[in-house]
Amino acid sequence: MVFGMKLIDFFTEHPTVAVAFSGGTDSAYLLYAAKRYAAEVHAYFVKSEFQPQFELDDARRLAKDLGVPMTVLQPDVLADEKIAANPPDRCYFCKRRIFEAILAQTAADGFSVLLDGTNASDDENDRPGVRALRELSVLSPLRLCGLTKDEIRRLSREAGLFTWDKPAYACLATRVPAGETITDEKLRETEAAENYLFSLGFTDFRVRRFGGAARIQVSAAQLGKVIELREQILAELKRYYPAVLLDLEGRE
Repeated sequence: MVFGMKLIDFFTEHPTVAVAFSGGTDSAYLLYAAKRYAAEVHAYFVKSEFQPQFELDDARRLAKDLGVPMTVLQPDVLADEKIAANPPDRCYFCKRRIFEAILAQTAADGFSVLLDGTNASDDENDRPGVRALRELSVLSPLRLCGLTKDEIRRLSREAGLFTWDKPAYACLATRVPAGETITDEKLRETEAAENYLFSLGFTDFRVRRFGGAARIQVSAAQLGKVIELREQILAELKRYYPAVLLDLEGRE
């Protein structure tokens, strides 16, 4: 792929766009750029069982700040057995279902171009969902324009977007090991456990399922805080898990 196009040029060629908006750093900057350069833009947020509430809250906040209309869609991803079974390529099936739902709505709303926030740092070989985007003709302007994650954070900060330093957040389904069936109960337990750690001030962490137990992954710098708050964390997380484990390797 040849990079070099600028975002202003992209939106000159595509003046009317729909944006698949997750509330994360990349799609937030994409939405900002679309608002700035496109003639018309509409955001679409998918609140599936895999998305925590805080992502929707952030998306609504940013869309309001930018003055961009946003539609919230709620497809039942667990109704698809290929997704609920959680195979290694689950992300592909999930991405297809989500973007097919968005495309159906954008077509009904009169939009023919759908964008997503994949950037130039994302490794296509490591992302099964990218295949689904390609098959559905979803465009990724940040990638087309060669913008890396670091550049997007810098530009977002300069633009005054509160998402500029937001940690990357993979969906709740990634906390369930591949091959283990995903259920709504497991997802809600994960969300509750992670919300609790957020409330204690932890950042950029995961609570993964490990044989039914909770395996906490935090950065090396936050390991001491987990030990310090050990009793509180155990008391809360054992409401949802029979055992609570700490990954001593730390999260990079």
